[in-house]
Amino acid sequence: MTMAARNPEHKSVRALAWEGLQRWSRGGIFAETIVARAAQENKLSPADRALLQAILYNCLRHLTRLDHISRTLRPGKLEESLRWLVMVGLCQLFVMHQAEHAAVSETVALAPKRARGVVNAILRNSIRRRAEFEAALSKLPLHVRYSTPEWLVQRWVAEFGPADTEAILAWNVQQAPLYARMNPVHPVQELPENWHPVENLPLWFRIDGPVPLEAVKAGQVYITDPSTRYCVELLAPQPGEKVLDACAAPGGKSAAMLAATRGQLDLLATDTAPHRLPALRENLERAGGSSVTVEPFDWTQPCPQPWQGAFDAVLLDVPCSNSGVLQRRVDARWRLDAAEITRLAALQLCIMQNAAAAVRPGGRLVYSTCSIDREEDRAVVDAFLAAHPEFTLERDYLALPHREQADGAYAALLRRAAQS
Repeated sequence: MTMAARNPEHKSVRALAWEGLQRWSRGGIFAETIVARAAQENKLSPADRALLQAILYNCLRHLTRLDHISRTLRPGKLEESLRWLVMVGLCQLFVMHQAEHAAVSETVALAPKRARGVVNAILRNSIRRRAEFEAALSKLPLHVRYSTPEWLVQRWVAEFGPADTEAILAWNVQQAPLYARMNPVHPVQELPENWHPVENLPLWFRIDGPVPLEAVKAGQVYITDPSTRYCVELLAPQPGEKVLDACAAPGGKSAAMLAATRGQLDLLATDTAPHRLPALRENLERAGGSSVTVEPFDWTQPCPQPWQGAFDAVLLDVPCSNSGVLQRRVDARWRLDAAEITRLAALQLCIMQNAAAAVRPGGRLVYSTCSIDREEDRAVVDAFLAAHPEFTLERDYLALPHREQADGAYAALLRRAAQS
């Protein structure tokens, strides 16, 4: 049953956040999907939808820290559903800094009568001990302070050192800004006041407020993070070239290549999921390409014969752990483990080997992820080069989010040897 079917009466945003967190904890669904469904089924206003997303996202973004506060105030096991309700209240108090009376009273009111005293005591004690908890925050272990799995923190400390690791973790618990890239083929003529140009990045804007849907539908802007530019800049597509975007959906990087060439690109965009192709095709039509083909293909399979050696350049933005975009994908950190990263690295190498066959002699291949983990990045490139001496690495770049003030990403430019 849907939420709406269980209770046709109007539900408060806090009730929906509580239900959403319980649903998320059972697995199999993303936080953004929970928010979208709840907003649609309950016909939420934009303001209520924004509040629901803020509560749910911030609970997941600060999960371990809020759990620490809850367990300190009530040692021992708390009923699972009440644990998530307490989380909703603590999030409003310690992360969102909402009015104490409203945060407590409206959260307590959601609890079953038998448990209201427990929930009320935890939340009111948290207010009385707020100064104590805030003073102790800097002394907590990094994985508690910044709500990140301990194994991942240890992995990053080993790779980046303690200072950079803490800076990455601090970045990841902030709210992700909204960015848009202007389409130079169909630019916005009059910039709204809430669009702020990004320094040293022409055509990029930080937007305060909701997604500018009309500009998106008109093909004037594409909503994406500035980190997506690295792989496109390394590939440097030129007008008239034949280019393959092998893992293209939803189309952001293909659209960026079309923008960079004013639409003068012979582009093939493929994706393994057929259900994603209509949105991909629509996005590329908006981008204004003059010669764009969209086809389904699974690059864990060998390159089709007609495509072998047929492209001047291949962009390969592979599926990855999303470890560079944990600020934006708030629940990704809780789905990861080291074994999953190893599985993904093997998948990435397989895809890279198959897609590389599409590069013509003398052509270019850019391998790209939104991961900052070496096992998915340079290690995959090195493994590929060891097996494919016809390719050489010309340049690679690891963008750490706290340094770039944008999502983390990795991109490597390889060139295939020209035939003698």
